[in-house]
Amino acid sequence: MRINPAAGRVADMESIERELYVEARPEQVWTALTQPEHFATWYAFGGAEIDLRPGGRLVMRWDEHGEYRGFVEKVEPGRRFAYRYAVDPDVDAAPGNSNLVEFTLTPEGEGTRLRVVESGFDRLDVPAEVQVKKADESAQGWDGGLAALAELAPQV
Repeated sequence: MRINPAAGRVADMESIERELYVEARPEQVWTALTQPEHFATWYAFGGAEIDLRPGGRLVMRWDEHGEYRGFVEKVEPGRRFAYRYAVDPDVDAAPGNSNLVEFTLTPEGEGTRLRVVESGFDRLDVPAEVQVKKADESAQGWDGGLAALAELAPQV
């Protein structure tokens, strides 16, 4: 796995961007991203539910953080997957409390170039310092999660 450090900063409190090369075919990366049993292995360690269709329910759980609810926004099999989720536990995603996460997969050599963008921090209805804290927490989560995804995907 190689993470592009230039794409790893929070940009003007709008978004977090990460890009990495995964040594797995796009269909393997897609499966790791979109199948709940795999998603729960690399990211939502307490379990996940993903109804893989636009408008479908998405739930991510962490024993130490709670349940984060959202919905699927885009599904382009093998290419693009996006969801919106409430940034606080135990509430439904709505304007002012949610971010958009979008994954883009591009074949590259024998593997996949994966790009993830989480946006919306600047539109959260919370004070600026809380926006910054949430962005920092998400950035840390993506760093660890994507490292785990890169390890998992070749085995899927």
